[in-house]
Amino acid sequence: MIENELVTLTDKQKKARRSRSIAIGLGLAVLVVVFYVSTIIKFGPAILDRAL
Repeated sequence: MIENELVTLTDKQKKARRSRSIAIGLGLAVLVVVFYVSTIIKFGPAILDRAL
């Protein structure tokens, strides 16, 4: 039976992983903002003035 071999990351690899995670998070946040703004532009400002 094969034992579980865990990989120990170096500090450089941990920093690179964290940088990638931050970049992915920022990219997703920018994408959300772009979709939100494009939706407001597509439907116009009247979408905010509707009966609830």
